[in-house]
Amino acid sequence: MTASELMDIALIIAFVALALGQILSMLRLLLGPTPGDRILALDTMVINALGLVLVLGIHQGVQIYFEVSLLIAMLGFVSTVALARFLLRGDIIE
Repeated sequence: MTASELMDIALIIAFVALALGQILSMLRLLLGPTPGDRILALDTMVINALGLVLVLGIHQGVQIYFEVSLLIAMLGFVSTVALARFLLRGDIIE
């Protein structure tokens, strides 16, 4: 088995694991009993989406996906903080 074949197998395993994590996080988002569970599920979905974009970028060998992943990470962090502040205080900016 060559290094290229091993890399392809590793990327397939990573893609399947991240996709499964995304599906399970979506279930937690729909079934979560508390708003805290839903916020955590959304944050986990952002991280899984980030991983999926990175795996796709590695597979295709295109560097633009890495820049897209930085944007996803920044937007995910800001949206998680804003949603948590909204649930705690009732507003985002004071």
